[in-house]
Amino acid sequence: MKKLDTIFLSVILIIAFILRMYNVGTPLADLHSWRQADTAAVARNFSRHGINLLKPQYDDVSSIQSGLENPEGLRMVEFPIYNAIIAVFHRYLPITTITVYGRVISSIFSLFTISVIYYLALHEKNRLAAIAASTIYAVFPFFVFFSRLVLPETTAVAFMMLSLFFLYIGTKKKQIQVVPMILSAIFLALSLLTKPTTIFYGLAIGFLFIDNLRFQLMKNWKPYLFAILTLAPFIWWRWYILYFPEAIPSNSWLLTHVNTFEGSKEIFFRPAFFRWVFMERIGIAILGIYGVFFLIMGLIIKTKRLFIPSIAASAFIYLMTFQGGNVQHEYYQTIILPAIALICGIGIAGIVELPSKFIKKTFLYPTILIIFILSIAFSYYRVKDYYYYPKDLPQVSELIKTFTQPEDKIVTDRSGDTTLLYLADRKGAPGVYKDLNELKELGYTYFVTSNSGMKDRLKRENYVVLVENEIYMIVKL
Repeated sequence: MKKLDTIFLSVILIIAFILRMYNVGTPLADLHSWRQADTAAVARNFSRHGINLLKPQYDDVSSIQSGLENPEGLRMVEFPIYNAIIAVFHRYLPITTITVYGRVISSIFSLFTISVIYYLALHEKNRLAAIAASTIYAVFPFFVFFSRLVLPETTAVAFMMLSLFFLYIGTKKKQIQVVPMILSAIFLALSLLTKPTTIFYGLAIGFLFIDNLRFQLMKNWKPYLFAILTLAPFIWWRWYILYFPEAIPSNSWLLTHVNTFEGSKEIFFRPAFFRWVFMERIGIAILGIYGVFFLIMGLIIKTKRLFIPSIAASAFIYLMTFQGGNVQHEYYQTIILPAIALICGIGIAGIVELPSKFIKKTFLYPTILIIFILSIAFSYYRVKDYYYYPKDLPQVSELIKTFTQPEDKIVTDRSGDTTLLYLADRKGAPGVYKDLNELKELGYTYFVTSNSGMKDRLKRENYVVLVENEIYMIVKL
């Protein structure tokens, strides 16, 4: 990149980081706090008890997640790279909380993604595409919020984009250079370990190999070495966690179903799937309605080759595969954000390149700027509520800390949501999954409820009430 590109990118990165520091110190109780709490709890236990990557533990010791009792609180999902990074900083530089470290580290990793987006758009299209694409990832509200959560997705995406970057520069001269290829393989392996769903960007990885080797692909040893280096660690980890079935949450529904107040509902290729993902999420929340124009233009504008379209195809196939997860949880769209930013950047650059006989150049740039601003405004109108958190949760967590001991196991009635367990810094069950007497026999000592009917029942059955206010009640089992 030239000096001017370095200046542009530096400014974009500074703005991006500042935006991601908004509300960085608020309690971990915002959107998807239950998932963030699980991630943060693993990091907190690493910080306290030492980092054992093979035995990540969180606060839920019940059978709610897997159907099997999990007394050690093991959590065998993604390999805990992101959690360990947080723990290292918190353990050896304890100047702030796990939550703040998690948000800052996610934000920093998002800067790597922005940098790669700039580089790829610059070389596949032009400088305007690079500025537009990286700015979209840097400032659009949905991108900002989900790239600073205490979740492994942003870190995994950054590893994936770095993998694409190194393979990209390693294949620019129509030959695959070994050192960049190995670096690419390492980052891809880290990405798959951190979040396996990034494997869909393997389509773009495959394009770079095919575009470079052509008909020699099957005869060349480099793709085979690359595949071994990337897949072997992932396969080993997936094989290893099978020995801990109690620590693996149920996840089959992520492909085809969503959980509703009426129970599990199939959504696979139903109209509701397309409405929620393409209209509600991509159309409104991510691109603020007006930005969809940039996305559509980016999909039909020609690029130098099919590399950027292969990234778009990777994101589309991912959406079509995890339909349940993408409808149920907004954070599942974190995986597709680099593709959306790149395509929109290409679209903006393509609009500017249209001949004068089709558009009025005088109004072109102001129109693009107005669309850009409106997109941010309408997206922010949807996303601003994501930062909201119930003020009662931190308050009741302090009550739990006051009236219970750190070694006490507590039960909450939050339907599997572990946020309160994390905020209270207690292990236990995030739901009443058995009779209270049975839970007492399993070692649970306190019950926290906000259900008025349950409060009345506990009083009738003469449970010892430690504290009660207008919302919560804590009783001794």
